[in-house]
Amino acid sequence: MDLNSSPSNNTIAVNGTIPVASTFASATAPFENPPPANGSADRKPIALWPGMYHSPVTTALWEARGQIFERLLDPPRDAPPQSELLTRNPSQSRTSILYNFSSDFVLREQYRDPWNEVRIGKLLEDLDALAGTISVKHCSDEASTTRPLIVVTASVDKIVLKKPISVNVDLKIVGSVIWVGHSSIEIQLEVTQSNEDGNDSDSVALTANFIFVARDSKTGKAAPVNRLLPETAHEKVLFEQAEARSNLRKRKRGGEKKEFENGEKNRLKALLAEGRIFCDMPALADRDSILLKDTSLENALICQPQQRNIHGRIFGGFLMHRAFELAFSTAYAFAGLVPYFLEVDHVDFLRPVDVGDFLRLKSCVLYTEVHEPDQPLINVEVVAHVTRPELRSSEVSNAFHFTFTVRPEAKVTKSGFKLRNVVPATEEEARRILERIDADNLNEFFRT
Repeated sequence: MDLNSSPSNNTIAVNGTIPVASTFASATAPFENPPPANGSADRKPIALWPGMYHSPVTTALWEARGQIFERLLDPPRDAPPQSELLTRNPSQSRTSILYNFSSDFVLREQYRDPWNEVRIGKLLEDLDALAGTISVKHCSDEASTTRPLIVVTASVDKIVLKKPISVNVDLKIVGSVIWVGHSSIEIQLEVTQSNEDGNDSDSVALTANFIFVARDSKTGKAAPVNRLLPETAHEKVLFEQAEARSNLRKRKRGGEKKEFENGEKNRLKALLAEGRIFCDMPALADRDSILLKDTSLENALICQPQQRNIHGRIFGGFLMHRAFELAFSTAYAFAGLVPYFLEVDHVDFLRPVDVGDFLRLKSCVLYTEVHEPDQPLINVEVVAHVTRPELRSSEVSNAFHFTFTVRPEAKVTKSGFKLRNVVPATEEEARRILERIDADNLNEFFRT
């Protein structure tokens, strides 16, 4: 709604009912170069496409790649698969979007959080949508006679916030494919923003790495994707690093878990010792510690058609958004002060979530780190379960890991602030804690 419009420009029914209209008119605002209007008379209106109204960015992305996505919505009947893989370079998939926060009041208000910064949950939606658009662009052979591939989010390797993101300054996201395997694709995204004083021009505020996998739209099986040929020295370094991360993921899925378990009995025993005191002698337990189960929160929802993506499944960005909100609340209730987001450590998309699914999100604080008093860390796990009461079944669909600290301005208001230590009550909880700590340490070592 235009807040400057006069009453004469607003249509109100005679009976006093105010009509509600969608706000797609400003949907192309985030794009640097808004796509030209398509004059095709048989083109399906954007408002009728699934998943078009999650945010201005998701709408604008799908509108800009309308021709490609139309083939996914209405694939050619009995079309053959792509017969010959193409070789592409990263620049061919590179896509950038621009948030005109400084001049667009409506857009700014859609993304504003209580601290006058960008809402991280909505930004996670946009990152997933942009990464998906880039992967589709890389996989497309731009031929209307072949069967298009379906690309789905497999995991998020890392999302790191490097500085606060203001909602008053224009924001830019740039992304491209940096590595491909047989059927998997890694996309790297960078969010840049200048400081409000204008001294630091377009410094990186956030980085993200998404892994997508391609499936044949007819058989549902893994499908080969177009090759990638890095050209610049930087592109070659990114390719090599992504290749190494892929090999690391394969090793993790291999036989190393049993070796890890056999070699960590002493750590497991020590971690469980304090938890047993809480369970058996609670009056003597350490007051600076808390049981893992006592940090948990939970919410539930029925997945609606308005949350689906181009393939009819629930949009991965929506799931990340909901998981983030629960993780933030969990860290808030645990610390007693307003948390500040630092990282998405890892996200696994283990199975698709469908419209109508009963989704339960369960969170807890896995562990804390207080080595740096100025920035204590809170690691929060959120696990999503698709629950089917009629079948008495519950399956894990997603696992999310977030790292928070506390906002500096909030910490100064509470003298003597200290985070509590989290201890497990069961061996299963202890294993989850150790596996996450070791995974984070390994990732940190790998990146350095």
